[in-house]
Order: sequence, then C-alpha cells, then structure tokens
Amino acid sequence: MRIVFYLVYKIAGWKVRNEVPEDAQRCVMIVAPHTSNWDFVFGVGAFYELDIPAHFAMKKEWFRFPIGLLIKSLGGIPIDRTKKKNDIEKKSMVEAMAGIFAQYTKIAMTVTPEGSRSLRSQWKTGFWYTAKLANVPICLGHLNYETKTAEILKSFIPNDFEEDMRTIMAFYKDKKGKKPQFALDERYS
Repeated sequence: MRIVFYLVYKIAGWKVRNEVPEDAQRCVMIVAPHTSNWDFVFGVGAFYELDIPAHFAMKKEWFRFPIGLLIKSLGGIPIDRTKKKNDIEKKSMVEAMAGIFAQYTKIAMTVTPEGSRSLRSQWKTGFWYTAKLANVPICLGHLNYETKTAEILKSFIPNDFEEDMRTIMAFYKDKKGKKPQFALDERYS
C-alpha cells in the first residue's frame, strides 16, 4: 500500500529535501502542521522515498479485519493498553509507545502533536515523554506545500521539557500547512 502512496506523491510532483539527520532512522518524528488528510499520503510517500521506517500508533481496536490490514500496511502499530493478569494498572500511551522502540532497531514513530487537523492552541506533549522514556531523539518534519518538498531538518535528544518545547515552536513558527488553520502551542511560543 505504501508504494501506491509513493506513486501518488511522485505523480503530484513531490520531492524530499536531502538534509535528513541520521537520527531519522530511530526517533519520534513530529510532523506539523497537520491540516489535511493529504499530509498522510504525501508523508507516507516521502518516508518511502527516504527509506525511513515510519510508523504510527493507534488503539488496538482499530486493527480488526479488514481495516486492520490496511492500517498495518501503512505503518500502523496497535497499542494495547488493557490490563494484563498480573499488572497492577494499565500502561499509559507514552509507556506503550516507548515500549515499541524495544521491538525495532529502526523505527520513526510519527506523531502529529496538534492531535487533530482542526485549529488547536495547545499541542499534545506525549511525544516528548515518549522520546525521553525510550531514549531516542526527536526529529522535526514538515510538508512544504508551496515547494512540494518533504523536509526533516532538525533532530535533538530530549533534555529539558520547557526548553525543548520552545525549540520546537521556534522551528515551526514560519511553517505552513496545506490549509491555513495552524497554531503553535501558546504555552511555549
């Protein structure tokens, strides 16, 4: 299925910017702004071209037949947060996502921190905690619709939450999505 998205990406005239950090092979990958369903199509195409093992997490309930086959073919990984017999409490989404990194030598866990295509003034911050817990870098990606270029331009190891969030907001301050409804996290910009 990824090859189909790659073909759509190429036919539409998209390309990648080749300044990709080596960290992109094993990281939490922020992709913002997320304003259109086309972001997914062009993002999958770009990751395919760059040979980056991009995945995304979803609740395990979405992976039922037949839709589960499609989701898995596009990089979906089911997250099971239900209590096990001997568990005292169920894992958080952050713990579950961080645990995925133990299963892969190469994986870019993609996240859209706005949490929606709608305008949000506060981002979800679980991506930072996931990267910190998994001890992997955060990479900053962007789809530039003006130049039809997929970009992964910065990576860093999470260290100080407030400082890192300000760094992320500074990176995305001039980025635009396919649609204009995009806001930085007001708490850190």
